[in-house]
Amino acid sequence: MKHLSGIDNLFLAMDHGNQLMQVAALGLYDPSTAPGGTLRFKSVLNFFETRMKQTKVFRRRLVEAPWGLDRPYWIDDSDVDIEYHVRHIALPQPGDWRQLMIQVARLHSRSLDKSKPLWEAYIIEGLDNVPGIAPESFALYIKFHHAAVDGEAGVEIIRAIHSLSPTLDPEDDTLDNGIAVVADRDPTKIELCARAVNHRARQLLDGSRLIIDLGKRAASAGIDAVVSGKALDAGKRAIRQLGPAGVPAGMAGAEDETLHLAPHTRFDGKISAHRVVDAVGFSLEDCASIREHVAGVTINDIFVAATGGALRKYLELKGELPATSLNAMVPLSTRGKEKGHDESNQVSMTIVPLRTDIEDPRERLHAVHRAAATAKQVASALGTDLTARLLEVLPSPVAERFVRSMVPLVNVTVSNVHGPDQSLYLAGAKLQMFTPVSIVINGLGLNITGLSYNGSLWVCFVSCRKMLPDPGVFGKCLTDSFAELVAAATGKAKAAPVAGEGARRPARKARPVAVVGETPVVEPVLKKATAKRVLEKAAAGTGSLENKPAVTGVPAKAPVDRKPRAKKVAVAKPVEAIAAPAPAEDIAAPAIAAAEGSKGSAE
Repeated sequence: MKHLSGIDNLFLAMDHGNQLMQVAALGLYDPSTAPGGTLRFKSVLNFFETRMKQTKVFRRRLVEAPWGLDRPYWIDDSDVDIEYHVRHIALPQPGDWRQLMIQVARLHSRSLDKSKPLWEAYIIEGLDNVPGIAPESFALYIKFHHAAVDGEAGVEIIRAIHSLSPTLDPEDDTLDNGIAVVADRDPTKIELCARAVNHRARQLLDGSRLIIDLGKRAASAGIDAVVSGKALDAGKRAIRQLGPAGVPAGMAGAEDETLHLAPHTRFDGKISAHRVVDAVGFSLEDCASIREHVAGVTINDIFVAATGGALRKYLELKGELPATSLNAMVPLSTRGKEKGHDESNQVSMTIVPLRTDIEDPRERLHAVHRAAATAKQVASALGTDLTARLLEVLPSPVAERFVRSMVPLVNVTVSNVHGPDQSLYLAGAKLQMFTPVSIVINGLGLNITGLSYNGSLWVCFVSCRKMLPDPGVFGKCLTDSFAELVAAATGKAKAAPVAGEGARRPARKARPVAVVGETPVVEPVLKKATAKRVLEKAAAGTGSLENKPAVTGVPAKAPVDRKPRAKKVAVAKPVEAIAAPAPAEDIAAPAIAAAEGSKGSAE
């Protein structure tokens, strides 16, 4: 038996109404790499059944304490029905990306059965028309309750159910078969009550220690601040910045980096029961290029800056961009180097401004880097384990109110997790794409999570269907924002066009006008010297545009008559426009229009 930690219990307590506290992952696989070039669902089941012995989360289920006296416990179940937990579905034709995202959103909107181990997996076939993905590929959507895993633990679980080779390693088979699965018996009510009394006593002791420790940290920080003069500077900044729209950031590095209360956005309300999901990919090679040109920035800084740019673009399109910056709640892992031993949550939280008030991508990146560094310094001074220790001694209703009190400070949740750097295989099928699917709650109706895998940073966003009715538009805002950041940081004249329906296209070159017979009607571009000669000939009445059938019969000096003058004006007026300095496209267009008009009048 394993007692739920304070953070684990908080996620369990927050799972009510339309808030489904479950995290997921979506992977796309190419079955042609499997032995024989094909893969059967039975092979996937067998592979899952073998691999799940390595990770207890697949076997754990909840046991509630009687009358709610204590937090629940995890116990290892002796009988896990693999065919209940791993399910097989297919997309309708044509099996494109949009249909996959709709299906994933529906699956993500369904709650887990808390009487069983808190996970489900879906094998989704029929991915025949997804750009960049091999035909006849399939997807794996797997979700867990957030009480059971956090982001980094989820990555380790994904590693456990995959292999590094398309062929199964015999040593891994032997290792898996040698793992003894020990199941727990269901505890009695008397045992659970006795454990509850013991746990409450330890909570009181831990609470006393926490108060003493916080007092020591506060005193130490205050003495250091007074001695260094930072306290006076912070006080001056607080007096300048304190007002109805903002609160002081404490130890902020500059006035424009002061953390403000989150402005109102469309993502602040209560969420519905329906979700939207979409994902885009960033090149880690481009991220490395940005880091070469902008010293000191991290992958996380680049991710946050691109996210801020995307939100700025999207809210501008809606006419809803606030004057002050949006703030993001950013989880911080408190795990050490050994990340695979405990699947429970080991996270803390910090608040980072997304600098949506800055239009220039490079300037926004610098501002995000400074703000993230300040947030890390504050978290380090308070202790990265402060949140976990505080939630460990608070009852779950009080802990939920504590989290609610932080919601007005933030607008969205932004998280980035480092994933596998090498290719992974599921029963021989190669993992082509891997993206997380996360959580939204009341007041935080948008979650943007990134995860790196084998050369790409896959970014998935989840929202309420009412708050984000057009996920494709926001996805394009993300790709455009990242492309602009790459261009601004590396000094390129123009960012490479991104894939997608709304991708920007390079400017078209001037094209020749359609020919009449074999003779061209007009040249695509006239040089200034040529245009000047044509003007002089037109003014003198000794010439006209060459190869213009509509004006060949006009005399050199027509009498003052409205109709002939109208013909000459129709020819000469575009020529004047041609002589003016303008781009090639602007030069060609009037001449083309004149040619067509002259032809029509002649007829």
